[in-house]
Amino acid sequence: MANVTFKGNPITLIGNEVKVGDKAPQFSVLENDLTPFTLENIKDKVTVISVVPSLDTGVCDAQTRRFNEEAAKLNGVDILTISVDLPFAQKRWCGAVGIEKVKTLSDHRDLSFGTAYGVAIEELRLLTRAVFVINSKGEVAYVEYVSEATDHPNYEAAIEAAKALI
Repeated sequence: MANVTFKGNPITLIGNEVKVGDKAPQFSVLENDLTPFTLENIKDKVTVISVVPSLDTGVCDAQTRRFNEEAAKLNGVDILTISVDLPFAQKRWCGAVGIEKVKTLSDHRDLSFGTAYGVAIEELRLLTRAVFVINSKGEVAYVEYVSEATDHPNYEAAIEAAKALI
């Protein structure tokens, strides 16, 4: 598993580490209206999956805003943000800050995404910060488990990985 810290303290990640070349693991999360969203929803699409602990924190807010800006420039790429925030809180947050290009999804119900992608933090029941790019064949093309969960991911590397697939 990836070695990750949260505010300098080691954390335990639940699930299996995903690697470039793997078939994207199945998952089930919730859209803001409580509709289930699964891997099937991104079938045949290039997709960036931005994973954050909570939209109500500074780095997570900035990360989601940054990917929202990039989404406006990336035709043919879907961008998702997954956290364990409740769907209602995600919807409220998106409306308050004007997020329209990124789809926010909640893994609050059962940590399906978190355990499938190895990003569920056992000690906190949050997701650690990570970015995955899935190609149109359903394969993992890019992975970043951010080593310190309170740091920003490498936005440029993730965007370049997505651009290379369109």
